[in-house]
Amino acid sequence: MKDKKMNDFQLKKVFFCGCFLAVLFAVFGGCKSTGPLEHYELPDYTIDDVRKEEIKRIFSIAETDSVQAYWRAFLLKDQATVDKCAEKVFEEYKTALKEEKWLEARRLCFALEYLGWERTSELEKKSSELTELSLAALKKFGSEDNSGKKVSELIKGTVTVWVDKGIKIENGMGYADRVIGSGFFVSKDGYIVTNHHVIADLVNPKYEGYARLYVKIAEDSETRIPAKVIGWDSGVDLAVLKAEIDAPYVFNLGSSESLDVGDKVYCIGSPIGLDRTLTSGIVSASDRSLFSAGPVMQIDAAVNSGNSGGPCVDEKGNVQAVVFAGMLQYSGLNFAIPVEYLIAELPVLIAGGKYEHSWLEANGRTKKTGGKDFGVELNYVMPGGNAHRAGLKAGDLITEIEGTKIKSLEDLQKKMLGITAGYIISVKYIRGEENIENEVKVYVSARPLNPGYTFYKNDVVSSSFTAIFGMKLAPLSEGRRKYQIESIVKGSIADESGFSENDPVEVKNISFDKDNTTLYAEVFAKNRKKGYLDISVGIAAPLDSPNYF
Repeated sequence: MKDKKMNDFQLKKVFFCGCFLAVLFAVFGGCKSTGPLEHYELPDYTIDDVRKEEIKRIFSIAETDSVQAYWRAFLLKDQATVDKCAEKVFEEYKTALKEEKWLEARRLCFALEYLGWERTSELEKKSSELTELSLAALKKFGSEDNSGKKVSELIKGTVTVWVDKGIKIENGMGYADRVIGSGFFVSKDGYIVTNHHVIADLVNPKYEGYARLYVKIAEDSETRIPAKVIGWDSGVDLAVLKAEIDAPYVFNLGSSESLDVGDKVYCIGSPIGLDRTLTSGIVSASDRSLFSAGPVMQIDAAVNSGNSGGPCVDEKGNVQAVVFAGMLQYSGLNFAIPVEYLIAELPVLIAGGKYEHSWLEANGRTKKTGGKDFGVELNYVMPGGNAHRAGLKAGDLITEIEGTKIKSLEDLQKKMLGITAGYIISVKYIRGEENIENEVKVYVSARPLNPGYTFYKNDVVSSSFTAIFGMKLAPLSEGRRKYQIESIVKGSIADESGFSENDPVEVKNISFDKDNTTLYAEVFAKNRKKGYLDISVGIAAPLDSPNYF
């Protein structure tokens, strides 16, 4: 389980690093090719027929997503449509209150408050009250007093997670098919944290096989206790389980920000099924970019297959991270998910279902001047996407989201991690040299698995390559993919591959791997850095990265 996960990680890191020469062309033959694409432009809503079509589209969207429809009506500035959409949001808000779905009621309430609904006095509970109600469920988590306890005593709060998948047949022989991972109690009434990849088959709608979930507590390793998956997030590899058991020990959730490189940590789990295993080490690094949602910790405590989902604690016994991966072929090179990710997501995970990450449908990087971070500069905004509809453009500098100052991409990632899809959020930005903050309201939709593929499918090559490879292309001819490089994003794949501004290029072939996780391009170029020699280069880019948000 670990080997496969880290192989996927290594592959993505290789693609991040830059270009591949013509040897990759052999791969192109097995990948699907793409046809011509259409470029999306925002319609002119001052034209009556166009406006009427947009109103029809809004009411169609309202059938499944009232908040998005309300937001689009707000942008259209058609009062009759705004009123109808607001009324639908209000009716759903009242239903959510009646059913005590506080998170859903909060999302709907935010929309009404943010877009200036005139009847907010009719809201039985304001968003601030609903926030408190949503967080109230967390009061039962992490209530154990760790003072005076040895780290070895914490083992009784861990579990071995078993996913029994029946029997698999290989070479005519039947073998027990199971996944073994680790987990730990975060509440007295049996809520357990583990990794998503441990229980992935149980929540995968495409999985058609047999699977049952059990946990074994450290004090009784023979008894299988049935459990169920409550909530999960594949993006940061977390899941919450529930077992009907009085937890023998409950872990406190700490703060990994209090840890520094060199601080000692302990990992508890069931490597290769050996439950009650405790290993120790130090924090090797705190900023490894393995997830698009944000950085993770690197530790050198021993981690093996089966450790997935176990707690990584400090010397006081507080959980600082969740173990999720180890590179078995390399000693002391292991990774853990900062506990802040778990804390940010717990209200949604315990409410049940899949955690949907949100995104602005844009691409950008930290803007640095004189060694200081000044915000996140948008390199690309997807045509027709939510940021585009709200009025954001390439070159804008995001400085604040929902009242939180944004100085770097990491700041933006942390803020967006706590905002699920379906919300309307406030975004402040600076445009040009005026140095005046502007503000827009943006509806955030669910982030796809491969955002770069979404960019490519919704834009022309010359523009989408800005986000995917970091080079903006200016077309030189119609009907053929001949361009001149207009600009290069510093540190991007195009930059590391040796391309330069004003290089003439021709995109010969574009293809994808079977899961649309990687884009391959065959580019014929006259490279200025190589004396305008004609060269044919194969370059590849992962279609997910922290720069897509």
